[in-house]
Amino acid sequence: QVQLVESGGGLVQTGGSLRLSCTASGLTVSRKTMGWFRQAPGKEREFVEAITWTGTIIVYADSVKGRFTISRDSAKNTVYLEMNSLKPEDTAVYYCAGHRAGTYSSTSSYDYWGQGTQVTVSS
Repeated sequence: QVQLVESGGGLVQTGGSLRLSCTASGLTVSRKTMGWFRQAPGKEREFVEAITWTGTIIVYADSVKGRFTISRDSAKNTVYLEMNSLKPEDTAVYYCAGHRAGTYSSTSSYDYWGQGTQVTVSS
């Protein structure tokens, strides 16, 4: 049974930093492409970043480029999302997901999801 558990969310002021963690069981993060998504109230779930099983980092959103960085620790079987220079518009529930096949930015391409962790950025 696959389980993804996110942690590290919280309340932070504008310009602050957080590091989200996603610890996996039942799958090996170094052998699977893993992604981070976020969902703000009233909005669709949005792709943030992914790291492929080869270590390639996928970033599409200009809004997070240069501020967010995905990484993984194979020994801990954990994927991270380092978030710097946070803005109020980054406020959302952040989800970790395991990729199955297809477009990295599409939620339908992922077959495993965590429960999410809330990030709130105050202005």
